Amino acid sequence: HFVPPDAQKRRAGELSVRQRSTHQAHRLRAIHSQRGSSMTETDFIGVMLGIASSWTEGNASLAAGFFDADAVYEEPPKQQFYRGQENILEFFRSVMSGDIPLTMKWRNVAFDPNTNIGFGEYTFARLKQFHGIVILQFRGGKIFRWREYQYQSDLSWEEFAGESAFSTLD
Repeated sequence: HFVPPDAQKRRAGELSVRQRSTHQAHRLRAIHSQRGSSMTETDFIGVMLGIASSWTEGNASLAAGFFDADAVYEEPPKQQFYRGQENILEFFRSVMSGDIPLTMKWRNVAFDPNTNIGFGEYTFARLKQFHGIVILQFRGGKIFRWREYQYQSDLSWEEFAGESAFSTLD
């Protein structure tokens, strides 16, 4: 029986770069459609700005509302680790308790609607100031995975980032 040349190559592991990228794009679209999400970059930016304003306003419930019921929030390796929206809410409440104001400002964000994965680069300050980055995975328009890396620094964003500084959200 006839076997198309592409199938022969697939069997032999000899797909071209173009064929592999086309295959990957189809696979990502299939994953995206299975998740049932039609999240856009505009939706993503709305979530990110909503998180920043809810943190700055001290509204833990609003901030936790952006997370899926089964979400995971982590600063690896498990320096901070919270599983489930209720645990994330308790964490947010503990951070926001008291009279010490906090601020959160996104510097840069980007989102890929094909994978429902985005990132945000931020400055967060309360008792200490941190500059960091978070990578997020969304499910059904809610944050499903949050993984952050951050550095404590008293430097301004511009001084911290130095010659590589830029910001897409001013």
